[in-house]
Amino acid sequence: MKKIFVLTGETSGDKLASKVIVKLKNKNPNIEYLCVGGEYLKSLGIQSIYELSEITYLGFTKVLLNIFKIKKKINKTVEEILKFNPDILFSVDSPDFTLRVCKKIKQIRPNIKTIHYVAPQVWIWREGRVKKIKKFIDHILLLFNFEKSYFDKENVKSTFVGHPLLDEENKKKINLNTLLNVNKKIISLFPGSRLSEITTLMPILIRFILLKENKQKDYFYVFHTTKELKEVVNSFLLKEKLTNCEIVSDENIKSEVLSKSSFAIAKSGTISIEICNAKIPSLIIYKINFINYFIVKLLIKVKFANIFNIIAKTEIIPELLQSNCNENKIFEVFNKYISNPELGNNQTSRCAKILESMKLKESSSEKVANVLFNYL
Repeated sequence: MKKIFVLTGETSGDKLASKVIVKLKNKNPNIEYLCVGGEYLKSLGIQSIYELSEITYLGFTKVLLNIFKIKKKINKTVEEILKFNPDILFSVDSPDFTLRVCKKIKQIRPNIKTIHYVAPQVWIWREGRVKKIKKFIDHILLLFNFEKSYFDKENVKSTFVGHPLLDEENKKKINLNTLLNVNKKIISLFPGSRLSEITTLMPILIRFILLKENKQKDYFYVFHTTKELKEVVNSFLLKEKLTNCEIVSDENIKSEVLSKSSFAIAKSGTISIEICNAKIPSLIIYKINFINYFIVKLLIKVKFANIFNIIAKTEIIPELLQSNCNENKIFEVFNKYISNPELGNNQTSRCAKILESMKLKESSSEKVANVLFNYL
């Protein structure tokens, strides 16, 4: 029986990997899997060698403070992969963790095919990584077409597969009235998929809600999070005794809530693609500690944090970063968009054009599954 080890480092990678494995299971149900994953891969019956939360560290200082723990986890992961002895090591995103594991595996057991999905963002910083990657990655799968030139230059085997979050899916329709018994406009809030992001952004989002509620009580706020972090998000709401808020963690419910939302406020990241695909206007927020921000500013080559703004080379979606990431600025931008619907329409139509460049005629997840299948 063929074997695949699926290696992820955070929730977004776990989600992307699960979509691919569903397609691969349809092609060949007789593949044995083991993983480092979270709720999405576990829902497919794939055992994880440890909890995903054990390796989800955010920022340079967190990594430095936990360097020995991370090294220990890398070594433990390598040990388990070697014991499993897969035909393919399928790593997804989180390059600072997953690629370190791939490198060690390739050195010890070069016959294991290493296929990495979601290229490190060499177009933002550390372009020199491409030369190193070619030594231990057999095939790299790209979300964006413009990335290909960076890897072609160094003769790294790559395939543009499009973005799986844009795949058409027949999701079960859900009657939100049975879940959210409200007659108010819904605002979707995405405080992040890492504990450190949630502890930073939740207090800001709660202060924004309180500020808005003092002026106007027309909205109902829904926080989107993972099952693992639902209780953490809830603890912040309980402290303030907020009654006009709800938390969702089920994927079908999340999609339905987002599609019925008037606006979204989201932590910078992959979620922006889902929001834009749902044609919902949004703003991006992000905040890290000063040391991390200083290091990032020294290294990055792009002006924006959001992929749509980076591709467009202009701010289509407002970004409130660092000192601008506060309840007053969020309140200001939110009101601007709510009072002028044309701003939201303009944003969603411009994002829709960019989304077209990310799509392929065939399913993205299917294309990734085909690459894995061919290697088997």
